[in-house]
Amino acid sequence: MTDRKKVLVAGASGVVGLAALRHFASVDGWDVVGLARRPMPVEGAELVALDLSDRDLCRATLSAHTDTTHVVYAALFEKPGLVPGWFERDQMERNLVMLQNVLDPLVEHGCLEHVSVLQGTKAYGVHIEPMRVPGLERSARHPHENFYWLQEDYVRAAQSGRDWAFTILRPQIIFGEAFGSNMNAIPALGVYAAVLRHDGRPLDYPGGATHVTEAVDADLLARVLGWAATAEPARNETFNVTNGDVMVIENLWPAIADAFGMDVGERRPMSLSVEMPVRQSTWADLVTRFGLESPVDLTRFVGQSFIYADLILAYGREPPSPPSLLSTIKLRQAGFHECVDSEFMFRRLIESMQRQRFLPPRRW
Repeated sequence: MTDRKKVLVAGASGVVGLAALRHFASVDGWDVVGLARRPMPVEGAELVALDLSDRDLCRATLSAHTDTTHVVYAALFEKPGLVPGWFERDQMERNLVMLQNVLDPLVEHGCLEHVSVLQGTKAYGVHIEPMRVPGLERSARHPHENFYWLQEDYVRAAQSGRDWAFTILRPQIIFGEAFGSNMNAIPALGVYAAVLRHDGRPLDYPGGATHVTEAVDADLLARVLGWAATAEPARNETFNVTNGDVMVIENLWPAIADAFGMDVGERRPMSLSVEMPVRQSTWADLVTRFGLESPVDLTRFVGQSFIYADLILAYGREPPSPPSLLSTIKLRQAGFHECVDSEFMFRRLIESMQRQRFLPPRRW
């Protein structure tokens, strides 16, 4: 008889999935499998290259993993251009199908104990209109079409009459070490900083109006996923997740500049999604100059995160938009009490990517 559990992390190369894969691989008692189109090596984890949109391939591949007890579903399909796809039905349907392709074969074999799925502040309609502050898990669904609701309804229906449980997590803006993601601003900011430094300039602030929001360290979210996997109070519940402080990213700019080894510049609004791709040759030169491990191709390194960074930095947004804030009282009352200082988060993540030679060093 063994107490070992087996977790399957879908979307294992993304900002959440990579952090979750690393976390579970570091904890005794877990066998860890990561699914991704292009999985990144993680010590202690088995990696499987898999297109989650291919139903037959998923069923054949997962036949070797029917002993899976836990699933962390962190996969996400985004169309080119990022934002328009949030409102398009075919993107919603594809995200539903991908989840079904992972869970259907596993549910049939009866070994499942727990499934975690991710939502976000779009659950509160923040991309449509000013959200009620703070966002509360007990609030009624915001009345708009969203793949969150399609996935949640599917999970609830699949669970009916079975013993396994689920947890839905709603993080705010996530920052982590993964690259090539559609929504991780750290590589995008790293390229922006490197290009300005190459030009002999300080780190200008490229954003727009001040916006009050919250951050989530991907590693903190991974620990929440680890807690939810076995915690009785997490069964069949929904939790907001944030670092625990409030973030105005412009106020953190001096710390971010210092982490890059740069002086703070001026407020110079700039669309990173427009201006950075034309600096491809500069980035390629920096990759060669410092022997970086990151891809030379900016799209492979940053994904669509220049677009995402523009959103986070509120580029082109005047006057200031209403705050987007979530209550995390429910999570704390359920038993998860960790928090992260968002300034330290930025410093740690930038330093880590520098140390791994994904970004140029702090001093050059």
